[in-house]
Amino acid sequence: MTHRANADPICNLKIVTLLMALNPQLLLLGARVQLRDNGYDGLLVAINPQVSEDQKLIPNIKEMITEASFYLFNATKRRVFFRNIKILIPATWKANNYSKVKQESYEKANVIVTNWYGPHGDDPYTLQYRGCGKEGKYIYFTSDFLLNDDLTSGYGSRGKVFVHEWAHLRWGVFDEYNNEKPFYISGQNQIKATRCSSDITGMFVCEKGPCSQEDCIISKLFQEGCIFVYNSTQNATTSIMFMQSLSSVVEFCNASTHNQEAPNLQNQMCSLRSTWDVISDSTDFNHSFPMNGTELPPPPTFSLVQAGDKVVCLVLDVSSKMAEAERLLRVQQAAELYLMQIVEIHTFVGIVSFDSKGDIRSQLHQINNDDDRKLLVSYLPATVSAEAETSICSGLKRGFKVAEKLHGKAYGSVMILVTSGEDRHIGNCLLTVLSSGSVIHTVALGSSADKNLEELSHLTGGLQFFVPDKSNSNSMMDAFGRISSGTGDIFHQCIQLESMGKNIKPHHQLKNTVTVDHSVGNDTAFLVTWQILGPPEIVLFDPNGRKYYTHNFTINQALRTARLWIPGTAKSGVWTYTLNNTHHSLQALKMTVTSRASRSAEPPVTVEAFVGKDSTVFPHPMMIYANVRKGFYPILNATVTATIEPEAEDPVTLKLFDDGAGADVIKNDGIYSRYFFSFAANGRYSLKVHVNHSSSISTIGHSIPGSHAMYVPGYITNGNIQMNAPRKSPGRSEEELESGFSRISSGGSFSVLGVPVGPLPDVFPPCKIIDLEAVKVEEEVTLSWTAPGEDFDQGQANSYEIRMSKSLQNIQDDFNNAILVNTSNLNPQQVGTKEIFTFSPQLFINGPDYQPDGTTPGNHRIYVAIQAIDKHSLKSAVSNIAQASLFIFPNSAPVLARDFLVLKGVLTAMTLTGIICFTIVVMHCILNKKKRAEENGTKLL
Repeated sequence: MTHRANADPICNLKIVTLLMALNPQLLLLGARVQLRDNGYDGLLVAINPQVSEDQKLIPNIKEMITEASFYLFNATKRRVFFRNIKILIPATWKANNYSKVKQESYEKANVIVTNWYGPHGDDPYTLQYRGCGKEGKYIYFTSDFLLNDDLTSGYGSRGKVFVHEWAHLRWGVFDEYNNEKPFYISGQNQIKATRCSSDITGMFVCEKGPCSQEDCIISKLFQEGCIFVYNSTQNATTSIMFMQSLSSVVEFCNASTHNQEAPNLQNQMCSLRSTWDVISDSTDFNHSFPMNGTELPPPPTFSLVQAGDKVVCLVLDVSSKMAEAERLLRVQQAAELYLMQIVEIHTFVGIVSFDSKGDIRSQLHQINNDDDRKLLVSYLPATVSAEAETSICSGLKRGFKVAEKLHGKAYGSVMILVTSGEDRHIGNCLLTVLSSGSVIHTVALGSSADKNLEELSHLTGGLQFFVPDKSNSNSMMDAFGRISSGTGDIFHQCIQLESMGKNIKPHHQLKNTVTVDHSVGNDTAFLVTWQILGPPEIVLFDPNGRKYYTHNFTINQALRTARLWIPGTAKSGVWTYTLNNTHHSLQALKMTVTSRASRSAEPPVTVEAFVGKDSTVFPHPMMIYANVRKGFYPILNATVTATIEPEAEDPVTLKLFDDGAGADVIKNDGIYSRYFFSFAANGRYSLKVHVNHSSSISTIGHSIPGSHAMYVPGYITNGNIQMNAPRKSPGRSEEELESGFSRISSGGSFSVLGVPVGPLPDVFPPCKIIDLEAVKVEEEVTLSWTAPGEDFDQGQANSYEIRMSKSLQNIQDDFNNAILVNTSNLNPQQVGTKEIFTFSPQLFINGPDYQPDGTTPGNHRIYVAIQAIDKHSLKSAVSNIAQASLFIFPNSAPVLARDFLVLKGVLTAMTLTGIICFTIVVMHCILNKKKRAEENGTKLL
């Protein structure tokens, strides 16, 4: 028994994994999509609380996914289908015997249904923030798309649209159409519509009706109003990622049907690979095989779940470890922030403390007013236990018991677990945690916190945070500030505007500004915290110059906090605060500002910070992301700064970019990204993102590149043009914000292993170039791309290696043996700079061994890729592959040569006219001379 009780936690995790494999129902409690026996389990569809209750919405969702399941099964050649789906009903809808939520929440949904129109109107779209073959964030549908049957004429059946978006989300493939580049010049120097496959037929249509290719071109530019309309009846079966609305389309483009020439996002992001090629390389396909037989899979089963009363329990460590580095004080201050400002009204809150055993400090108490909040603050632990032993399981079990008091189960409850201790028996309660139906957010305090703590949040779909033992760190406040109700109702959730902490010398001050924009201002509170003695001298100016002083704040001397609550709606604009350290010793002073939405009809600007994965191993970098939006509209041109705090070393600041280069996949999609690799040591790291910008620069993007189902403007049916209703326009492509804004978001924590002791060796290559483009300009090819750094996306690379080939497969599989382009005059610029390089491929294409690629004579295309090299000869991954068409088709005049032919005809005519005129003049001169000679002869006679 003793040996079993002291087993390594890793062994316990293996046991849990085995039990989960034997009992698949436990697997579904983690609220993650899993593929099991060819069927997807755990798909979560969440309806936004702002969506009005409609009796048709849920049946239409079920019908859409049921159709999608069979369509997906056939499209993947009997490989996958949807088995179990959960639909999260908002609490704003009437109760209707729905099941109670367990660990499902709006923030964890795979599919979101909202009544806010996104950047593309009613277009369904998928937010993809990573590269080719990587999962996206969520699929988005408007309620109008799901209810208005008239839209199916433009998008196709909803089930087909769902499969289109699922391929984006699950397998990381991209669209095969391009509204910005609807036409391109093919290798035969002919105009082609951007499509996949190229076997899909149609005709050019101008404003007045059908027209020829030539009528769509003016001076080598495509005429505005000219579109390519497709036939409603087709023989082509591909591709779902191009036009899923066609009845004949039932497959993804494969190697034989893929259109590599089309200037679409799939070709750019996946280096000209077909969608089926990418999908076939996915983990789903590597771990499954086609189902035998001819029978179809069973239709999906649906579970309707609805959140009930919001229940939260604080589970706080009070073991002797909490006496170190003022840990308990910081927990008290953050818990007070949470109870007084963060947690939403009508939430039931309980408090548990633990050392070697758990202790219930407060049963559930519903928050209805400020007095309820203050009462709960009074129940926070005030002292540290003498016991050093920590039993995390005991604390959690007490927390579950508190939550069960309300409805008999802990389903849907939230545990906020804060600990600095180590529990060797944490694995013993993992099955209890899984079956509890509770979500656990973990806060690891200091370097002594249990190394397996994050497994609790991972299993239950909770967030994980780390707080270093630094007096000036505000990470504890930021962690509690990030924890929301999970309902998706951002109009009632708390939004953090400021988080600042510094060690201030005696008689010095901390001074900064925070912007309160028009979209927030309700329930605004300024919270000041300090370490020792009394409060600092506080001076706060509102945008109109009104002053607030220390005596205007509510002081809690025991917790060393001072709070100012602004009644009504705080004035929008820049607020300025000054904290003066009036004491004779160094003092850690901090300011935290929170607010809520000011308008029920206008969503506020929100920031969600997150990392690419929970852990990494040196030298692999960590991807840092920040999703900056107003509703579903991306915020462009914002200044986004990440602060990463290791356990003991100084924090690192890093500016994030939305430029479509380096770690950022798609430009101007509102997701700002960066590589982080400045690892100070092994251990945990905390992430915080600060967004602060002025209205003169920040804009709201109303049209973004990315992945969304195409709305077809019309079809050719029996030779007649039948146009669909115009697509709902989202408005202007960009719109200035009414005012500047400030936002703070904790991005949780991640861990790093394998960091060597001492100075880090240079093992970081330049990052991969992902936006290489090639354009033929007369007899030359011009390349453009964004400059990478010396180390990933930092610094300046040393040189470039550019290679080209007539064979796509050769440059994909054997880049180093492709033909090298002379880049001796090409010097890399600073990271983020636009690079332009022009070269002549004549030696390559005129060589004796060159043969045009393809079976059609004159299909002269070259494929180009690039690597960046640093000063230690470390090379980046090979870039995306760009292509260019070089020669004019030899047997027919190209369409774009029309102007040249006209000019040539004019010049020929002018030349012939000149010759004729010259001949006439010469003949006239000869005749005149002859006449004069005859006259002279007559006179002589």
